[in-house]
Order: sequence, then C-alpha cells, then structure tokens
Amino acid sequence: MGVLNVTPDSFSDGGRFDTYESAVAHGRAMVAQGADIVDVGGESSRPGAEPVAVETELARVLPVVEALAPHTRVSVDTVKPEVARAALAAGATLLNDISASLWEVAADAGAGWIAMHMQGTPRTMQDDPHYGDVVAEVTGFLLERAAAARAAGVREVWIDPGIGFGKTVTHNLALLAHLADLVGAAGEAGCAGVVVGTSRKRFLGVLASGDEARPAPVAERAAGSLATAAWAMAAGAGMVRVHDVSATSQTARLYGPAQ
Repeated sequence: MGVLNVTPDSFSDGGRFDTYESAVAHGRAMVAQGADIVDVGGESSRPGAEPVAVETELARVLPVVEALAPHTRVSVDTVKPEVARAALAAGATLLNDISASLWEVAADAGAGWIAMHMQGTPRTMQDDPHYGDVVAEVTGFLLERAAAARAAGVREVWIDPGIGFGKTVTHNLALLAHLADLVGAAGEAGCAGVVVGTSRKRFLGVLASGDEARPAPVAERAAGSLATAAWAMAAGAGMVRVHDVSATSQTARLYGPAQ
C-alpha cells in the first residue's frame, strides 16, 4: 500500500502532493513502482494534528480518488463517515479507518475495511501512552472490532496494530515482536490479514539516533522503514503501508523467493 497524503501538514511529505496534478502523478508513479493499493488521505494524523473540515477533506480527496480508481485499487484514509461514503462512491474500494469505527459504512458500500488501533486521537495520542499489556490490549480491541464488522456484513476485514498511534518506542517494539501472534489471531478470526505501517515513523528515528529527545530526521529513516517492512513480511503480515514504494517492492521481491 502506497501512502498518498494530499495534505499540507503530514509528518513525512506534507505539502509535496497537495495539488491535484502532483497527487495524481505520484499515485500513478507508485503504481508503476509496484504498489498494489494507493491510500489517499486528506487529513493529517501525525501526533498533535488538528482535524479539518469535512468540506476541506472532500475537496482534497475526491478528485484524486476519481482519477486513480480506474488504474489501481484505491483506499481512502479517513475517520469521517461523510468522506468515506463519498470516496467509496467515487471509486475507492477499501476504507482505511484509524478510528476503527466506520465498519457500517464499509458494509453499506460493500467495501473492504481496515481497523487500526489508536489510543486517544491524533491530537492527544502521544501525550502519555500507557497500557497494562500493550500486546493483549491491542489484540483484544482489534479482534472485537473485526467481529463487529464481520457481523455487519463486511467481507474483507483487515486489522492494523497502529504502530506509533498512542504508543511509545517500547510499545511499538513489543507489538512488532509479537506480530506473528497477531497474524495468527487474525487468521483464526477470519480476517483478510494484518496491515503494518512503520514507514518513516518517529520511533525509527529514535532507534537510529539512540536519543528519545532527538530522533533522526525523516530523511534518515529509510533503513529502519525497510527493515521493519521485511520483519512484518516475515511475521506474515498481508500488507505493508509505505512511503518508499520502489525500495519496499524490491524488498518484497527479494523476500518472496527466499522463504
């Protein structure tokens, strides 16, 4: 899954693809580089981000979805039911839902649905993340939401542990360490699979620099992004959500024959 942020303020590439022309061009480029799905988002979910108006998000997302849908599978990354319905009507077939609350929208549209775990909201999630047992709590939450979606009629349900969404570095590493267990649980629950998104995230910068207060900048997180994508593949994840599609596609091609 290639990330296409049509926003001015996303943490990694905000402002790079916030015009129709640049967004569509980048989406097509990612398909050429090996993306199976292009994930279009019109509202930043970086830590501290504030929500945008429905009308603003619709104006950013719909033209891009309509342009790309004839050429590839398109997902829409949103927490707003109005945006989700409009994007699915415009040609998207997968709803990437960081709120894990819109399964009925997906069911009504006959679309796939990704339920992600997040503690809090983007504005508050990194203020003080805390868990008794992060692996058990995240797994339990996702399986409960997956069961609700399947009961509502969603046939294609994916679950995402939400790396970086209300988690410390330690929480993220614990979830990655136990990713194979989550994959097994997802399979037993009848899910399509597990989605993992680590690409360019802050915890990789912390690991690279060794300093929680001074993580390595986004431009220096490629190695960690590829390493964790490969780890996710080895653990059985069915989808990785990435910014660097070409490099990750090469990693996937190398990994496949080596299994």
